[in-house]
Amino acid sequence: MEKIVERGMLYDFYGELLTEHQKAVYEEAVLNDMSLSEIAEQYEISRQGVHDLLKRCDKILNEYENKLHLIEKFMKIKESAAEIHRVLDEIDALEDAEMMKKKCGEIRIRSNEILEEL
Repeated sequence: MEKIVERGMLYDFYGELLTEHQKAVYEEAVLNDMSLSEIAEQYEISRQGVHDLLKRCDKILNEYENKLHLIEKFMKIKESAAEIHRVLDEIDALEDAEMMKKKCGEIRIRSNEILEEL
């Protein structure tokens, strides 16, 4: 996974577990793509302080993922739901019984609910 996407997902899943100050600085760096200098000026801390805080946040967020595996589970569920859609598309292409198409529609509704929840 690309580093910026990974950091964003870690923040989405575990960001609420950071302090308010950590969240604010992390959001500026990761979500708003601000430079260390810009963040340092805004929060009146040193550039090194921003760097250290971001490193600490990355470590904290990664430790949560290593213990809880929520992102890993999310990705597996998302892949499974996408696979359901792929198989359903194949079934829909068949010229078989009307009941098969009805059941496919029901499965599609359920898989859409899963995707929307994620």
